[in-house]
Amino acid sequence: MKPIISFCTDYVLYLFKGGIKYWAWLGFLSIFVVLWAYGNYAQLTQGMIITGLTDQVSWGLYLANFVFLVGVAAGAVTVVFPAYVYKHKALHEVTVLGEMLAIAAVVMCGLFILNHMGRPDRLWHLIPIIGIYNFPSSMLTWDIIVLMGYLLLNVFGGFYYLYKKYTGEPLNNKFYLPIIYVAIVWALSIHTVTAFFMNTMPARPMWHHGMMPIRFISTAFAAGPALIIIVFSIVRNNTKLWIKDEAIDMLSTTVVWCLGIALFLTFSEIVTEFYHPTEHSLGLQYLMFGHNGLNNLVPWFWTSLVGLVATFILLLIPSVRKNRALLPWICAVTFLSVWVEKGMGLMLPGSIPTPIGEFAQYSPTMLEIFNCIGNWAIGFIILTLLTKAGVGVLVGDLRYEGAATTQEAENEEEAGYASA
Repeated sequence: MKPIISFCTDYVLYLFKGGIKYWAWLGFLSIFVVLWAYGNYAQLTQGMIITGLTDQVSWGLYLANFVFLVGVAAGAVTVVFPAYVYKHKALHEVTVLGEMLAIAAVVMCGLFILNHMGRPDRLWHLIPIIGIYNFPSSMLTWDIIVLMGYLLLNVFGGFYYLYKKYTGEPLNNKFYLPIIYVAIVWALSIHTVTAFFMNTMPARPMWHHGMMPIRFISTAFAAGPALIIIVFSIVRNNTKLWIKDEAIDMLSTTVVWCLGIALFLTFSEIVTEFYHPTEHSLGLQYLMFGHNGLNNLVPWFWTSLVGLVATFILLLIPSVRKNRALLPWICAVTFLSVWVEKGMGLMLPGSIPTPIGEFAQYSPTMLEIFNCIGNWAIGFIILTLLTKAGVGVLVGDLRYEGAATTQEAENEEEAGYASA
């Protein structure tokens, strides 16, 4: 029990140690948390009227971010899978940082869902026994199960790994590896179920097709590792932890090929909808070209498409893909472009036009934007804190004073990893 208490205490105290960049970054994010607090207070007291949502367009910026962040959380498996299935040693050394990203992303998913609910005080209705959980008939309940399950898997797996590193003990692979392998499969399930959450609606023809889960997973495995590359680059440049080039090269290769698959699916959908257009093509037409002067989404779509195509072409060039100064910026453009394509570019055209043919344009309000930016700020604060402490354990700054930092313990862990 004493090592556990010591780990928790040292972990928390370590978060208060940092240079001016660290505190300036947290202070900058805290500004948006203040705006988030005001926006949430206004929504709780005044209701959803403070948002731009309407009866016609009831799914907007909140769920657009939720859908995107589920993919970011699932994208963490691009670190875990090659590390433990293909024995990629460079990624294995920093796998825990991918798990920390998954935790932060799932927390943000929960924040966006709470905003979308409008009345989070009624959340108890979803709790089994005391509420109506409606399992297994409701796709929403499946989504809750897979997201909460994925969060617990990453919390248990990530912090168990850090605790063992902290104490200098070898991992118990009989306990740890099943968690990792289940989490790998579970990562695919969270985005698949989220896709089913949308494409099981026949009244929304833009969503109602079997390609949706594949499209979700391909974009997730482009945006997720793109963000991880950015995080790894920041860690390399600002901490004592050196993340090997091989790890970043593996992730950048994953980004480029998954981005290529995502673009192929997007162009396939465009050809299918426009070669012989029907009334089911109106959502995509509105997204790409507008409708009778309603064109809020048009510049977003084309900017996103240009960004995705440009970054795909650049990442295909090995010299560009291995340029450590340029790669994070390309990944940032990829991340933002997928956010637009998968968020606003998928969520809103599914609701516009409505099932009865109404074109009701949606624009988020400033308070709605405050809440969204605040959710992202909270998520990045969590990611910053988790990454800082994780790096502290990996480089040995966080170490139990009675830890056996012997070579035998490290060799035993390596032997267990190699034989798994």
